[in-house]
Amino acid sequence: MRIMEVVLVTFNVVMLLWLAVGQQRPRQLLWGGLAVSAVLIVVQCWVEGWRCPLIPGYALTMAPLLALMLDHRRRTPAGQGGAKRRSVRNIAVLLSAFFYGTVTVATPLLFPVFTLDEPAGPYGIGTVAYHWIDNTREETSTLAAAGAKRELKVQIWYPASKDAKGTRAPYVPDSKVYIEAFQQESGLPQLFLTSLGQARTHAVEHAELFDAEAAYPVIIFSHGFRGFESQNMFQVEKLVSHGYIVAGINHTYDSMASIFPDGRVALYDSVKNTESEIEPLEKLDRTNEVWVNDVQFVLDQLEQLAAADPDRRFTRRMDMKRLGMFGHSFGGATTVQMLLSDPRVRAGINMDGALYGERRIPAAGINKPFLMISADEEEELAGSSAIGDDQQAALDMTDSKVERYSKELNARYAPAKAGGNYWLKLHNTLHMSFSDFFLISPIIEWVQGVNVRGTHRLINDFTLDFFNHYLKGHPLQILNNAVGTHDDYILEKE
Repeated sequence: MRIMEVVLVTFNVVMLLWLAVGQQRPRQLLWGGLAVSAVLIVVQCWVEGWRCPLIPGYALTMAPLLALMLDHRRRTPAGQGGAKRRSVRNIAVLLSAFFYGTVTVATPLLFPVFTLDEPAGPYGIGTVAYHWIDNTREETSTLAAAGAKRELKVQIWYPASKDAKGTRAPYVPDSKVYIEAFQQESGLPQLFLTSLGQARTHAVEHAELFDAEAAYPVIIFSHGFRGFESQNMFQVEKLVSHGYIVAGINHTYDSMASIFPDGRVALYDSVKNTESEIEPLEKLDRTNEVWVNDVQFVLDQLEQLAAADPDRRFTRRMDMKRLGMFGHSFGGATTVQMLLSDPRVRAGINMDGALYGERRIPAAGINKPFLMISADEEEELAGSSAIGDDQQAALDMTDSKVERYSKELNARYAPAKAGGNYWLKLHNTLHMSFSDFFLISPIIEWVQGVNVRGTHRLINDFTLDFFNHYLKGHPLQILNNAVGTHDDYILEKE
């Protein structure tokens, strides 16, 4: 819980227990408790914003009024058997107070405003958003207007001073849009998702780019199907705090939501991504080419910023010769395709992404530094689950199609480690462990039986070591020494 939430809930629960067990309750203290609680509610809502999980705590503000009413009734004659009734009543009040106090404390703990770990690097974080239109490509989504061009939202995070002042960027730009989109995607009750409106990153909007280094390496991030550009903030903030510029791409109509500067909202196009007369793998390979074109277009825009940024923030400060990429799920597949097709991308990481795309890894390997990170069961990544049950049904994937699909995907993985590259398999992980998703509520994490923050720290350690070596030339600190089987992971290298 946040600071004012802790103060408010603690005061109100202590007040409730005092009212339940106290024999003497001076009217002045009751009115004082009401006044203090009311002030705390106003301050908490003003500073942090009100939340549904705090409603039981807010309601306790009225407890002193209830106590005043009960005290008034107690002054009337009890009559025969009154002592026994008072004893039963006191026990009932105490049990009710204990139960209600437990609910008041537990609810905001189970549904917190999730937080990201404090970035450990020497730099603070700044951020700025861009809206770019590729006039050379027409949008193919069924939700777009006829003749519309391909539009992309891109968020850039960059090193800033630790003392940078300004507004901390929200985790999502419009909580209402994203809560509805998350709800449709996950099926979770809205109560699980209310924290999205209050969650903040450590990035300061429009902060000045720190001048500690002449230019910083650049890393592209690509999300998965129904993901979004900031879905891996645990990883982005780690990299930026250690001296990288990270550009997150929102792949319009394949993402959870794209919100453009004029207020238009582009949601996930389920029709485009399910209806097809061609084979599922062929369709997904073609879709991936759209994402590859997105990344190449964004790289062109970044090169223009690096040469002459109209806002003068990134001019000669982006080192486009030290360019890397990482992605989750379908974005991981896109990373592999970029490594194979675009010489600008020097090193890449695929996080639990099936190898969709029109290009195949040669038998000799990618011939560029590559790290595959996945759950420890390859079948989970390579099998029919890679596209999800809903897509399997929509694409009419019979058992024979699933078997053929899995066989071909497995064949694509065979050369992933060739040429001295790495494959990291993390124990006790699921597909969404490689994003921020399980941070939204500890209930989700408990139900799935995963340790998401522990997984994130492992991913960050290996991610930073990989890019530090291949983009900055630092000696490897972990990768070479970690090859083999460990309690939390298996690292393979050819």
